[in-house]
Amino acid sequence: EVGEKMDVEIVRVTDFGAFAKLNDSTDGLIHISEISDKRISDPAEVLRLDQVVSARVIEVDLERKRIALSLKE
Repeated sequence: EVGEKMDVEIVRVTDFGAFAKLNDSTDGLIHISEISDKRISDPAEVLRLDQVVSARVIEVDLERKRIALSLKE
């Protein structure tokens, strides 16, 4: 649900963001613009594989089956 905060595990880091595991069957995307308040050029500067971070759900698109996450407060 939008606004929900949860601990998620980073399962893949790409040049445009990182994918995080919400539960056994659901992943969400943390876009590069939602990783830090500061401008970063590579998500790997902040995130690493298997890292657990606290994220907030910012968008749920049931039609496209996508969940957007943010690490920013």
